[in-house]
Amino acid sequence: MAFLTDRKRAEGMGSAKTGTQHAWSMKKSSVALLILIPLFVFTFGAALGGTYTEVLIYYSRPFPAIVAALTIVVSFKHFNDGFQTLVEDYVHGPWEKWLLLGMTCISYGAAGVGLFAIARLAL
Repeated sequence: MAFLTDRKRAEGMGSAKTGTQHAWSMKKSSVALLILIPLFVFTFGAALGGTYTEVLIYYSRPFPAIVAALTIVVSFKHFNDGFQTLVEDYVHGPWEKWLLLGMTCISYGAAGVGLFAIARLAL
């Protein structure tokens, strides 16, 4: 039993079963960000330099508010998925779970704060 080949040691272990789904999620969010980031830059750029009331009026329109909200949500989801990949590849032991949990809380919390700010401006 001490002379097992690499294949015999790995047989029966199975795969993590989420690698393909995670890769596709990252690709989809990357493509979405390719579209959203330029839209966000152009819509946000139009509001730069304005007074608070001008920005409030600008983000009361649906298009800039929706673009900003979608950019915030997709960006933080993409960031969280990328951080998860980084931690799973390079961190092992109990720190792996703590880092994943902490960064998930931080990224979803920041996305929630951003959405709340957009909602306050838009409504």
